[in-house]
Amino acid sequence: MADEKVCIGPPASADSYLRQDRILEVIKQTGAEAVHPGYGFLSENSDFSKAVEELGAKFIGPKEYAIDSMGDKIHSKKIALDAKVNTIPGFVGEVHDDTELLKACNEIGYPVMIKASAGGGGKGMRIAWNDEEARKGFQLSKREAAASFGDDTIFVEKFIENPRHIEIQILVDSFGNGTYLNERECSVQRRNQKVMEEAPSSFVDPATRAAMGKQALQLAAAVGYQSAGTVEFLMDKNKDFYFLEMNTRLQVEHPITEMTTKVDIVEEMINIAAGRKLRYKQSDIGIHGWAFESRVYAEDPYREFLPSIGLLTKYREPTGSHVRVDTGVTEGSEISMFYDPMISKLCTHGDTRAQVSPGLLRQDIEPETLIFI
Repeated sequence: MADEKVCIGPPASADSYLRQDRILEVIKQTGAEAVHPGYGFLSENSDFSKAVEELGAKFIGPKEYAIDSMGDKIHSKKIALDAKVNTIPGFVGEVHDDTELLKACNEIGYPVMIKASAGGGGKGMRIAWNDEEARKGFQLSKREAAASFGDDTIFVEKFIENPRHIEIQILVDSFGNGTYLNERECSVQRRNQKVMEEAPSSFVDPATRAAMGKQALQLAAAVGYQSAGTVEFLMDKNKDFYFLEMNTRLQVEHPITEMTTKVDIVEEMINIAAGRKLRYKQSDIGIHGWAFESRVYAEDPYREFLPSIGLLTKYREPTGSHVRVDTGVTEGSEISMFYDPMISKLCTHGDTRAQVSPGLLRQDIEPETLIFI
């Protein structure tokens, strides 16, 4: 799809996609006017966004203050509180040792969630139902956070039992105009990582949707947000919702929002970065049908879903007006050890939830469209 490609290093991301110096050099060589960071690697790195802007190119994403403010879960929770956004009850601050930990846990009341402040992707998180589990979870979370993020800062909050994971997609320009593009539900997860998403949620009613959208935009305004972003909430059985985190980048699951709102999110990100006004008012945003995204992983279900590497010997994509497949592989591609095991995203769209639910849709997909490794 690209008109030009430039090698930035060997397969290991530490020697290529995470090498800011090499990417910045490519910007200089090619005269690129803007950089879209995608949804991984340096997409939420404020140093990189600043360096791109200093070169005279546009970083297609929010400004560094917003990235930093929302990147730290303790700091972002304080900002959310000040912005009158519902937050999960908990200890708003870093927990340094077992004494502080147990004091906070018993004040909040079990069960609690022990979390890495710099965390993401399900890493550095443990649920504790008593003091013994809290002590153990604290040490495990600190070690995992240090290894994954280089930051072992830990905080504690109330664990919401049987929650739904609901996120609000927003767009905000540099003129103070903002809109929310309804919600996505991402409750189907494995090891705190999303597996399947749908838009809209079958659980969220119009009044709750409006309240969540309003709070998402309040949070964005509090940090001077500009670009596309996603504010994630946990929702309990009573439809009470609580701020979880904000992702200051494009989300993996953005296609199902595009399908159900008819808004090209990436195009709007580019327009906002170019200094243009947002083209949509809230009244322009409707719900057009229903969409699901199913993430296709190269994993071995017989080995607790560990990543499975090797040659993609057979690959057939389903087709049709209701199907969209985003992928970076073809038949014969090598699935390597260097990247996330998600190799494609199967998105389906229809008039009703029943038409596109994965269980029913399976009847319409021929056997040869399955993936084998």
